[in-house]
Amino acid sequence: MHLLSRAEEIILMAIVNLKDDAYGIAIREYVTKATGFTWSIGAVYAPLRRLEEKGYVTTFKGEPIRERGGRSKVFYRVTHMGKDALLKLKKVNKNIWSESSVYNIEKA
Repeated sequence: MHLLSRAEEIILMAIVNLKDDAYGIAIREYVTKATGFTWSIGAVYAPLRRLEEKGYVTTFKGEPIRERGGRSKVFYRVTHMGKDALLKLKKVNKNIWSESSVYNIEKA
C-alpha cells in the first residue's frame, strides 16, 4: 500500500478546501497559513507534479488574463483516486493516533 507523504496530504487537502480556486499561488498561501510555515513555490509544485503523475489530481486552464500577459492560471482538482488516498490516510492516522497512542506519547 502506498501512503501519501505529509506534503502531499496537506496539498491535497488544500485543493479540496480551495475548491474551484485551487491554483499554485492560492495553494501556497493556504498551506502557509494552515501550517504556520512558509512554503517555497518549489515545496508546493514538486508534490503537485507527483500527485498529478499518480493520478490524484488533474489540471485545467482558466481563461487567459491580461494581467498575466495573456497567460491562463493552471487549476487543480482532486480525482476520485486522490479522494480515496486521503480517506485511506485518514484511517491510518486514526489508528495510529488512537487514545492509547496519545496517552503513551504524553507520558514519554
